[in-house]
Parts: sequence; structure tokens; C-alpha cells
Amino acid sequence: MTHGVQFDAATLARLAAAGLEPARTPRHVAIIMDGNGRWANQRGLPRIQGHLQGVQSVRGTVEEGCRLGLEQLTLYCLSVENWKRPRAELDFLMTLLHKYLLDERAEIMEQNIRFTTIGRREGLPDEVLREMDENIRITQGNAGMVLCLAINYGGRTELVDAVRTLAAQVRAGRLDPEAIDEETVSGALYTAGMPDPDLLIRTAGELRVSNYLLWQISYAELWVTDKCWPDFDRATFHQALRDFGARERRFGGLKG
Repeated sequence: MTHGVQFDAATLARLAAAGLEPARTPRHVAIIMDGNGRWANQRGLPRIQGHLQGVQSVRGTVEEGCRLGLEQLTLYCLSVENWKRPRAELDFLMTLLHKYLLDERAEIMEQNIRFTTIGRREGLPDEVLREMDENIRITQGNAGMVLCLAINYGGRTELVDAVRTLAAQVRAGRLDPEAIDEETVSGALYTAGMPDPDLLIRTAGELRVSNYLLWQISYAELWVTDKCWPDFDRATFHQALRDFGARERRFGGLKG
């Protein structure tokens, strides 16, 4: 059984309508939201239009995750590599993120979502950090789905930061190097205390994980669609979840 959450009758009905079995739905879905710029280019539009349309897909996906009783949804919003993009596009992305954090606050509270983020804070505008922290603060008592935004995030950067944390503990005499195990490393990551993703979805057809949750996706099921992120809709989300439910997860063992 994948899911340890007890579903209410309304959620069970929504799962059934989507062709999903409660025992075979993922607890934690992570998404690489790729293809905003490509979507815009294909339509002769500026790249910012792709990002604007992508926000609508975020809104719909978050809502559907709540409706289907997901425990956590983690969205790759900005990678550490994205800082190489043109300044104008980065400024627009920061403005868009700031607006999202403000505009969605009431909906996040209404949906009983617990908001959190992973990634480095350095380099993010003060106004973005302020609204991030406020959303984290006001939702910390909520008991619904966890919405985690990976902002200024990189899997290798996360591992470097974890190694530094553990090395400092060893140097201070608080940690025996021989006692370091997988649980110790997991506890030093940005995602400490979170379940590992069961399902990693990537849009826009690229077959790579792009430095995303490298430690955490060790046993995640991968699902890729050719659709660009602005075209990712409820039906596509349901298909990914159904395909996940049809897979046999062995975690390195043998069937039966």
C-alpha cells in the first residue's frame, strides 16, 4: 500500500471518478514544470506569456492535488542554474513569484494547505522572501496537503549544504563520523522530515532529472509527457497517477 492517509468519502468518490485506487495513489508527487518558453515560442508569443500561462497550470494542479488527497506536492519553480537566463526574464519571474505568493494566500488557507519551500535564500529579492515566510507562518497549523516550492534549488547544492552541516557537527564533536547513515544524511537535507517522492512528473518531453531532488528520487517512478507545462491539465495529471498505480514497485527486491 502506497498511501497511509485515510480518505474521506468525498475524496474517495473523486479518486474513483478519476479511475484511481486509493491504495495505489502516491503520497508525494514532485513535478519538473518544463516548457513554458517553448509553449510561447510555438505560438509566436514572448516567453513571459508562457510563464503567465504556466501559473494557471500550477493553480489547477495544486487544486487537483488537494481534491485527490495527496500528502505532498513539490514543484520545481526556479533552479540554481536558472540564474543564467536573461536579466529581464529573471526579474519577471521574481515579480510573478511575488504575485503568486500574495494572490494564492487566501486559496491556500481555504484549502487547508501547509506551504513550505526548499532551496537557498541567497539571491532572492527581499519582498519574495517576506511573502514566502508569511505563507509558511500562517499555514504552519494547517493539516491538508503540503505544497512545497523548490525555489533557487539544486540537488547538488542541497547535498553540498548537507555535507557542510554534517562536517560542522563532526568538527564540533556532536557527531561521530561512523554514526553517519542514510537517515543522518536525509535529516541534513532541505527536505528533512518530508516523505520521498513516489512519483516524479516531467513535462515537455525531456528525459532527464535536471538536478532535482537527486537523493530523494532514488526509488521514485518517473513519468514524462510531451505536453509543455502550460498545457498540463487535470486529465494529464490523472493519466500520470493512473500509470503510477499500474506499476509494480519493488524497491530493489523481487516480485512475489
